[in-house]
Formats: sequence, C-alpha cells, structure tokens
Amino acid sequence: MQTLQPVPILVAPVGRRFRVDLIGLMGLGIALVIGYDIFSERVSGGVDVLLVVVGFVFGARMLRHLDAPGLRAELSWLARRLLPPLVVVLTICTALTVVVQPQTRWETFADQTLASLGFYQNFQLVNSAADLLQASEAVTPLQHLWVVSVLGQFFVFLLVLAALVTMLTRAGRARRTVFVALAAVAMAASFAYAVTMQSSNQLLAYYSSVSRAWELLAGVLAAAIVARVHWPTWLRTVSAVVGLAAILACGPLIEGSLEFPGVWALVPVVATLLVILSGAQGETPAHRMLAAPPLVVAGTLAYGLYLWHWPLLIFWLAHINDDAVGPVDGGLVVLAAVIAAALMWRLIETPWRVPHHPGLRRALAVPTIAVLIVMLTLSSFAWRGHVAAARATGAELSTLPLRDYPGALALVEDRKVPKLPMRPTALEASDDVPPATVDECLADFAGEDVVTCVYGDPKAERTIALAGGSHSEHWLTALHLLGRQHGFKVATYLKMGCPLTTKEVPVLAGAFKPYPACRTWSDNALARIIADRPDYVFFTTTRPILNGPGDYVPDYYLGIWDQLSDNGIPILGMRDTPWMVRDGMFFSPVDCLSAGGDAETCGLTRREALSDRNPTLRHLPNYPTMAPLDLSDAVCRPDTCRAVEGNVLVYHDAHHLSATYVRTLVDELGRQLAEATSWW
Repeated sequence: MQTLQPVPILVAPVGRRFRVDLIGLMGLGIALVIGYDIFSERVSGGVDVLLVVVGFVFGARMLRHLDAPGLRAELSWLARRLLPPLVVVLTICTALTVVVQPQTRWETFADQTLASLGFYQNFQLVNSAADLLQASEAVTPLQHLWVVSVLGQFFVFLLVLAALVTMLTRAGRARRTVFVALAAVAMAASFAYAVTMQSSNQLLAYYSSVSRAWELLAGVLAAAIVARVHWPTWLRTVSAVVGLAAILACGPLIEGSLEFPGVWALVPVVATLLVILSGAQGETPAHRMLAAPPLVVAGTLAYGLYLWHWPLLIFWLAHINDDAVGPVDGGLVVLAAVIAAALMWRLIETPWRVPHHPGLRRALAVPTIAVLIVMLTLSSFAWRGHVAAARATGAELSTLPLRDYPGALALVEDRKVPKLPMRPTALEASDDVPPATVDECLADFAGEDVVTCVYGDPKAERTIALAGGSHSEHWLTALHLLGRQHGFKVATYLKMGCPLTTKEVPVLAGAFKPYPACRTWSDNALARIIADRPDYVFFTTTRPILNGPGDYVPDYYLGIWDQLSDNGIPILGMRDTPWMVRDGMFFSPVDCLSAGGDAETCGLTRREALSDRNPTLRHLPNYPTMAPLDLSDAVCRPDTCRAVEGNVLVYHDAHHLSATYVRTLVDELGRQLAEATSWW
C-alpha cells in the first residue's frame, strides 16, 4: 500500500503555510470520537473539535474563492470528497445488514440510508425520537452519519451565502468583509439557538445543523483572522497547552450528550480555536506533538475512520449479541476501522480528490457511483414498501378471533391453540402499540408538562387514572375496553420512560442516563392527579432487578404511595410484567424470532424475570387503600416467560406487551379489577 500523504491544510488568505499540526489536531479529534464511542458511555467533545477544524479548512478555501468560478469549483470539490466514500460505506453496510441483522431492523436502516444520501439524517433522527444512546447491537449502524448530514447542510449554506455575497458585492476586500460579517452574525444566532434548544428540546439541539452551525462558523472566522494573529511566543505556548488540556479534559469532566451543544460546548470549541490560532506564527511544543506521525495519519484518514468505526462496532455487537466490547475485541474493531479507512483513502478518497488522477477512470467511476446511489435508493424504497404492505393487514389485529388466537387465554383458561402463524408478525410488531402512543397522548422524553386524554366511557362518572411510564401505558388497551364494557373512564397521565417517582434524579432505564425531566413531570402529574381526585390511580408497583434475578419495589415509589394515601386516593397497584433482560442487557424477542429463534429460546426463564412472590404484597399493611393486581400467570408459564403464547406475540419490543396480547388479557384483568373495585 502506498505511503499515506497528508492532505495539505493551508492558512488563508494571506501567508499560506502548510499546517501539519492541524492534520494532527483532526487526528486527535477522531481518536477521541472513536475511543469514547467504542469504550465509553460518555461523549468526548471530539466531534466538536472536528467541526471547528473542518469549518476552518472549508472557510479558508471559501475565502480564497469568493467568485462564481471558485464557488463552482468548491461545490465540485465537496461532491468528490463527501459522496464516493459515503456511498461505498452505505453499500457495504447494506450488504452486512442483510447478512447480520434481523429483518426487523431493515426498515430503520432503509430510512437512514435514504436520509444519509439526502444529507438530512440528523433531522430524521430527531423526528424518529432517537435517543442519545451509547452503542449497542440494536442501534442502527448508520446513526453516526448525522454528523455528515450536518456538514453537508452547512457546506450548502456557506456556498449559498458566498454566492449571494458574490452577486451583491464587488470583488476585493469589501466582498470578504461582508462575507465574514454575515458569518459572524450567523454564528451568534446559531449559538443563541443552541443554548435555547439545549434546555427546551435537547434532542433537537444535539442533532440540528442550526444549533451545530456555530461550531463550524467559529472555524470559518478563525480562518478569516488567522493571518493577522501576532502573539508573543510565551502566549502562543501557553494557549496551545491550555487548548490541548481542555480538549482532553472534555470527555472525563463534561456529560456531553446532555450538555452539548450548549454553553459547555464552548470548552472544546474555544480550546480548538486556541490551538489553531496559537500555531499561526509557527510551532510550539504542543503543535510539534500534534504533528507526530500517528496523529497525522489519523487526521489524514479522519473521514474514513469516522465513516467506518461505528458500523464495524455495531455489526460486531450484533455478531456477539452483546451491548459492549472489551479491550481485546474493541481494539480489533479499531484496527479493522483503520484498515478499512486506509484502503478507502488509497482506492477511493485520493483518486476522487486529485483531479486527473491516473488511477481514476471517471468515465467508469462517475456512472458507478451514480448506479450505487440509484440501487441504494430503490432498494430502500422497495423494502419500505414491503413493510408497509405487511403492516396494512395490521388493522385486523383488533378483530382476530380468540378461537384461533387465544393469547393469554391459553395460559389462564388452557384454551386449545391451533397451528397458525404468529400475529402480529415480526414486521407488524412495532405498530402494535397502545392507543395513547397512536394518539401521541403522552409527554415525550423532554416534556415536563402533563398531557391527559380520556379513554373507556368518557361520559362515565367513575374514573381510573392511568399514570406513569410506558409500562403503565401498555395496560391502556385492556382498560379502554373494560371501561366501555363496565362504564368507567380512563384518564391518562403518561410520560415516556417515566414512572411516578420521588427519586431526586431519575435514570432512564436501559440508557442508564440521568433523566431530570422525569422528576419534574412526576411532581406535576402527581399534583394534577390529586387535584382531579379520580376514584382509583392505576400504575405499576414493581421493577425488574436488571443486574440479577427477580423484581422489587423501589424506595422511590413509596413516597408516591404515601402522598396518594394521605390524600385518600385508592391505588390499583399492578405488578410489572417481565422485562426481557439477560445478564443485565435487554434483548428483543421480535428480533430473536426474526433471526430464526422460537418461542422458548426467544423467551426468558420465569425465575430470572420474577421473584417467587409479588414484592408489592409485603408493603400492603402500610397501604390499606392499595389493591394489588398481578397478571404474571397470564404472561408467563410456571417455569418460562415465552415470546409467543396462544399464537400471539407477547412483546412488541424488549419489554412492552403487544396491544394484541393485552386484548387477550381483558377477561383476567377485568376479573381482578372487579374484586378490587366491586364495580361489577
């Protein structure tokens, strides 16, 4: 393989000088991204470093080419730099997805393939409510490409801005001054937007190109002033050291996924600017360290390393059926990413970057990339169409005859089970959800306001308040039917992933991340429930022990019970259904079935999921107004909790009951509610 030659980074527009240290700075940024993505649950600030350096590089090019021919050349340069490597990675990932991933994950992959090709994947993640989760075998291998979409959108914005300036101003210093001034205004607006969104809609703030643009524009402004920076040697040395130290400290000291890209993002951004500007007049010891060969090689391969490291990690996790890698296999993933990036640099990036490269026959290369784009687009739309057709039959799930699909009745009443295909099917499962999800009648992850809807019999005088998170919500399908049958209404007080709690800083289950909005919402919801004074409040009273067998009653539930009891509001306490967890990790029975497993192998032993006795019962002497409900025997057999019962899929994901299965629980839930309330 030919020796890697670093891509020149020139200081512009005056006094151009080759900056090997900035290639090394990109190498440091990509090393932080890869290291933290693979080996840590935290965010490193490496993406922010890369955004500033990319903004600096592209800004320098733009300042040298503020004319119509120059802008056309820049657009061509961008297309050659971004598209061929991206298309190759998407093509190979598509093949690996078909081979490695179950069909239940192909739809998300198809959606993100289209979004990546269209450079809008960051907004696609926002709209699909993608959480800021660490890598796991269930996460899409393309999720990291939101950064590439941000870059594509930013490049288009800057080219349009430059084109407008070119049309409206004369060539020379005035044109450059206007361009820089508008970039500064845009940076200030973007930063203000990022700070506002970070507190009100953190998911949008994290992924949006509008809230990320200020980091890139900071690099553009640095390119505009770098030739005018004249610092004494001691100040340049101190600035470079402080900048490097701050960059390295971001990961350990800042919880990036919650704090970025708001005020705390100033730390890596300003630190990167210090390193860039302090090297304008020559190297310092810190810059010589950045010019070390390993960092320069990493910086040269930065784009390929970024494209490859995440899918290789996700596919490896899917292969080993795990949610984390150790030092050995993590190191192998890094090595594989380096090899893939080096090959792509040699065979794809360099030929497309260099005009008239002898190894690139554009007569064949351009059509090849075009054909791959068409194939990726058509295959993605085709699979989405197939899934849509499969789900078109989902409307009949609510009318499946119990004779053919007894579901829970096969356990409770020992109904005979004919040999019929499972329903919902694996492709129908994700849409088989409670009515509150369909109606969007619950607070999202960022929401703190209480959203309420009424189900059952809306004209009834008797009310059950259904409160908490999604594990309370999945009972709504049955409560709605029972309310219509027996004349009571069901008022919902629900929030994604948030049971009523008195825990000071709740943690989002599965992600193991602080969830402060949950506590605020919980306080608001409890106050609302007490003010509304329903006849009963229905919620789950137990949770699984994720790092061991069985279930328990969390201490932070008891404070809620105390407040309801003190206000004379009776409680219907439902024992939570089993969560599909093995060795502390979630797994999806739907994915398991799609990959060829069966009802037994895709289930869980009962002793892993549930304690021998309902943990709620030991607390009943202290809460005489609580009526315990427990449908464990309608979900699990004496020894196993299977993935399918009575021809019905039990779970539509890793731990939420399918709406179809809940409909088969109506009779048993109705029997226990009748005993608890004496309403019928």
